[in-house]
Amino acid sequence: MKNIMLVCVAGMSTSLLVSKMQKVAQEKNVEAHIFAVAENEVDKVLASEDVHVLLLGPQVRYLKSTFEAKYKDYNIPIDTIAMVDYGMMNGDKVLNHALQLIG
Repeated sequence: MKNIMLVCVAGMSTSLLVSKMQKVAQEKNVEAHIFAVAENEVDKVLASEDVHVLLLGPQVRYLKSTFEAKYKDYNIPIDTIAMVDYGMMNGDKVLNHALQLIG
């Protein structure tokens, strides 16, 4: 089971993308728990869940270097979601990106 966390301002704007990613994961038989949280919830989630990759929505991409420094001990890949993929709600591309980061 791959745990994929998407981060945005309030955890709401990525909910449609999460749904699309879950649908693609199901179609590809990829066992994944994909969820979205607000930027201020990341600490709490990482303390309680084993997250395999953290993807930042375009609206919070400025947090990437901060998160990389703050969460380096978790040894999880942190990256941003491409603006075009986010805007098009391309669940397939975002899921593939997450899975590539997990390795």
